[in-house]
Amino acid sequence: MIPDLLFERLDLNKDGRVSRSELHTAAERMGWHWQEAPIFALLDLLTISEPITKKQFSVYLQQIADDPMGPYGRVLLNAPDYLAASRPRRNQPFFRQRSGADDVSHKHQRHVEDSDVERKLNKVLEKRFGTEIANGFSSLLGTLDTYRSSTNDAVLLIIDPQRSFTKGVWKQSIGIDATTDVEPIVIAFANCARLLKLIYGRMETTFTRCPFPPGSYDWDERLAGIIDSKQNYFIKPGNSVFFPPLNGFKDWLKFCVSKGKGTLIIGGCTLNSCVRVSSIESATRLKNRNIRVVVDLSICGVRLRNYLPSPLYEGVSAVESAIRQMTDADVQVVRRVEYI
Repeated sequence: MIPDLLFERLDLNKDGRVSRSELHTAAERMGWHWQEAPIFALLDLLTISEPITKKQFSVYLQQIADDPMGPYGRVLLNAPDYLAASRPRRNQPFFRQRSGADDVSHKHQRHVEDSDVERKLNKVLEKRFGTEIANGFSSLLGTLDTYRSSTNDAVLLIIDPQRSFTKGVWKQSIGIDATTDVEPIVIAFANCARLLKLIYGRMETTFTRCPFPPGSYDWDERLAGIIDSKQNYFIKPGNSVFFPPLNGFKDWLKFCVSKGKGTLIIGGCTLNSCVRVSSIESATRLKNRNIRVVVDLSICGVRLRNYLPSPLYEGVSAVESAIRQMTDADVQVVRRVEYI
């Protein structure tokens, strides 16, 4: 579509600018789907801070046309400065401290909730696959540690906590057993939401988003009311948080290292793909930077079928295989993280 014509169709109130809300409404009206998802994701990112003008829009589309990487190339340099714009508005100024008594209360609350997550997941596994599979996963969890971390020392990355995995096109692509298959992801996202209610605004927290079509791109409903509406994020079209190279994640990681952070905690979706790949690559890049990479299983989601043993993974499940691969790459995979 001709850039000027496309802009006119996106500019619903005809004020010469396209806002984020206009983008979402117009894209749905035009029936944007997988083909338009990369452009949609880019424009969503570019309109976080303020609407874009017709002149800016034309410049962005020309940059996309001239770049071999299209919407994943140098046009990303126009995105809001992550380090300046990503802080939740209630931060004061980098962390907000709690009283000692409050910390004890919340630590106990997190422990109870994480145990509840394990019980819910075990119940789903037992109902779907039987006691042997459920007990096998419980035994695997029993071999893992609980990791204790200060909110001052750690940073948190939640990968792709999006509606697509629980209600949108990704879930729909699974077919007839989709609702059952995504139950562990729903449980993980609910625990992500409970965690964010406690630490969002207290510690450095960031997110990625995979380019999905309108209606599937937004935050999962459990997190949508918690994450700041102006929260920046990193576009991640594949399994690695480091691609595309100009998405800003490397700069954010350097910033965390420069602030002396000792732990990068990772959760999100899905454990055996994006979480696995991103954590291993992070551990490799941070090997000599005195910052450990920790994967918190209590906030990681994966399809239910990936808990079944498979010949593809030498007789273990995709979940166990992912844990082994991460551990072998010096990623510390833990049962849960307790924040102190």
